[in-house]
Amino acid sequence: MIVLDTSVLIDALCGDMDSEPAIRAAVKRREQLLLPSLVLYEWLRGPRLPREIKTQEDLLPASGALPFGPEEAAEAARLYRLVSRARGREVDLAIAACALVWEADLWTLNAEDFEDIPGLRVSRPR
Repeated sequence: MIVLDTSVLIDALCGDMDSEPAIRAAVKRREQLLLPSLVLYEWLRGPRLPREIKTQEDLLPASGALPFGPEEAAEAARLYRLVSRARGREVDLAIAACALVWEADLWTLNAEDFEDIPGLRVSRPR
């Protein structure tokens, strides 16, 4: 299972779409790609073109976004208290909490944002 960070979604669906082949390859390998509702929120709040939204819906429908529930909230709060630079990283910590609770890897282009989170398996799209 792979949780997608917002950085990967943007890189896959906007501009040069550099991460798009990795996402398509993961789908072809039947990897389970998980889209947290928090990532969907960060994605949708940006300036998105209609074709970008359509591609996102084709690959990762919004209706399949996973909710941020009480277990994820408790883990995010634990991480907030645990890491040294928590302020301003609330959404990243919440996304990391989703990956931990769901026992999934996290694909991100910003590994340094997550390097201090114990137990989190972080990698770039491949």
